[in-house]
Order: sequence, then structure tokens, then C-alpha cells
Amino acid sequence: VQLQASGGGLVQAGGSLRLSCAASGRTFSDYTMAWFRRVSGKDHEFVAAISRSDGLTSYADSVKGRFTISRDNGKNTAYLQMNSLKPEDTAVYYCAAPLRARHYTISTNGYDYWGQGTQVTVSS
Repeated sequence: VQLQASGGGLVQAGGSLRLSCAASGRTFSDYTMAWFRRVSGKDHEFVAAISRSDGLTSYADSVKGRFTISRDNGKNTAYLQMNSLKPEDTAVYYCAAPLRARHYTISTNGYDYWGQGTQVTVSS
């Protein structure tokens, strides 16, 4: 399983970015997808997750109402639309997927496959 994250960059506070995560190596539509972020020296922080059928989503309180997770099973790609960005959103963002099909969790420990990370920097 390979996950390739992209779309990060430098943006001013209040701006928007859309992250993409292209997956390969298994049937994409069978698995939950999630986004985490990490600031240097800290643990991974859950950001958002979406179930395989796109019927269930979860968000960290810190991003609720500003970020939207989605997926296109036909393109084997998950997305994270980030609006109203704040300087505290600055981090490396990772997409992740679990080993087991139909497994849904917001815990870091529940994810076995990780993308390489994409840097998001929000200037004030």
C-alpha cells in the first residue's frame, strides 16, 4: 500500500489549501482514510477521518467547521479542504489508512499506512 500526499504550501492566515492523498496497492473504497498532522517535537494529532462509503466523517474540535475531508473512490484519492487557516494549523500533514478493511477509528494507533507528509505553513 502506498499513500502519496500533496498540496501543502505557504498561505496567509485566513487562506485556503486543499491536500490530496493518492492511494495505490489495494481496493481504495474498502478502507477508512484519515489525516493527521505533526508539529516538530510533538506526537501526531488527529485531524479528520472518513469512512469507506463516505457516510461517516470525524473532525478534531480544532478544525471543525473549517476543514472538510472527502474522497473520490473512482480516483483512489482522499482530500482535505482547509479553509480559514490559522497560524496554529502550521504542521506537516499526513494521510493514513488502516490495515483492516471497514475499520474506522480516530486513534493514531489504528493506522498502519502513512503517506510521506506535506508541509503546511500559515503565516500571520
